[in-house]
This record gives sequence, C-alpha cells and structure tokens, in this order.
Amino acid sequence: MRSAQVLPDGSRIRWAEVDGREPIRVYVHGLGAAAAPYFLEAASRPELAGHRSLFVDLLGFGTSDRPTTFGYSMEEHADALATALRAADVRAAQVVAHSMGGTIAVHLAERHPELVADLVLVDANLDPIKPTPQPTIASYTEDEFVRHGWDETLTRVGPHWAATMRLAGREALHRSAMHLVRADVRERLRKLPIPRAYLYPAASGDLTGADELTASGVRLIAIPDTGHNIMIDNVQAFAREVSGLLTRAKITV
Repeated sequence: MRSAQVLPDGSRIRWAEVDGREPIRVYVHGLGAAAAPYFLEAASRPELAGHRSLFVDLLGFGTSDRPTTFGYSMEEHADALATALRAADVRAAQVVAHSMGGTIAVHLAERHPELVADLVLVDANLDPIKPTPQPTIASYTEDEFVRHGWDETLTRVGPHWAATMRLAGREALHRSAMHLVRADVRERLRKLPIPRAYLYPAASGDLTGADELTASGVRLIAIPDTGHNIMIDNVQAFAREVSGLLTRAKITV
C-alpha cells in the first residue's frame, strides 16, 4: 500500500501498486467503490498484466482518508488524484476509469493533460442524471444520509457494492453523489486531444449521442453478457478489449 498527502490538512490518497513496464496504467473506481476489488482480477489477466499499474482509491473511498471538510466535486476529486499521481511519479498514463471514476478522469485529462496519454472509460457518467421515483443517495439531504440514509442504502444495493460502500465516508459518498448527478462531461470528452474509448454493456442498447462521440474520435465498444460492472461481470471480454485498445498503435483520435 502506498500513499500521498493530497490536502493541506494531511489527508492522503492510497493505492495498491504492481511493478512493471511502461506505459503506466492507472485504474480509477466509481461511486462507493474501491479500485483493487473492482479491477485487480481483470488487470492480472495475461492480456493486461506486466505494466506498472496503480489501483487508486479516490479521496473519501476505500483505503484513502475521508475528510469531512472536502467538497468532493468531480473537479476536486480530479485535482486530488492529480496530486497523488504526481507524487507517484506518474506521467502520460493509460487511465482506465469506471462509472463516476470516468467522469473524474475526463476532468483529470482536461485539467492535468500531462498525466493522461490514453483514456478508457467504462460505462462512465457523461450526462446529468435524471431523478427517479426510487430513493438514491442524492435524494437525501446530507444530514439525512449521514443519520439514516447510509444504512438504508446499504440494504438496497447488491453485496459487491455494499462491500466497498461501507468503507466510504458518509459525507464523501453523499457529496460525490450530489456532484455526480449534475456532472456534464460529454463535450469535454469529445474535445480531449488524446486517444479515448468508451466501453458499455451491449444490453443497454444504442449509446446516447453515439454518432457525435464517434465523429469526435471516441471508440465505442459494446461488451456482451455484462451489466454496469463490466470488469467484474465479463472479465475476459473486458481484459481483451482494453488490452486491444491500449496496445494497438493508437486509439483513433
């Protein structure tokens, strides 16, 4: 386990790291998750193994610190992650990011371009999320979520998500969710001048705005037999597709 201070109050981001060759690969998890439990199995397959790889827990989640004074906006997450990556001597990384982590990774690539050479988003949030009749983390006020919403949410989510969600700071989880539902990074993704790809479940059907994304150079890849957690639900297909993207000459820009 390695770590770096990312805030003046001493708060630290932590990550698991595997030695290997360059280019460096950075794996970023989604809301209420942690990097190693979601990515390590896939990243250990022969198709992806052998590179120096960092499995980074975002501030507020997993093994990282959970400061209650941090705002947890997508931009703040990106800046804190950038501080940790610089401390780890990471440059021009191949970033693979899931769900909310993908939203943050788009901001990371835009705000800290020297850190990101290639970007693979895994069913990431690109657009604001519309409210639903079902209760969600963002449907609570922060006080409600801290007092009882956290416990209620854990009873509703599946066992894999609950296993890592219970490690998250309650304020971190709620504030991140509140910012995530308002996040809009589709145009930012389209304008990034680096190789980009977007993996999504084939069962979801046609991806919103697919033609515009493709026209801007984003490679779209539908993965069969999977839900939102592609790297867990179909490990073999995930490893094969990501390896193909990151080892071919370049993802078309």
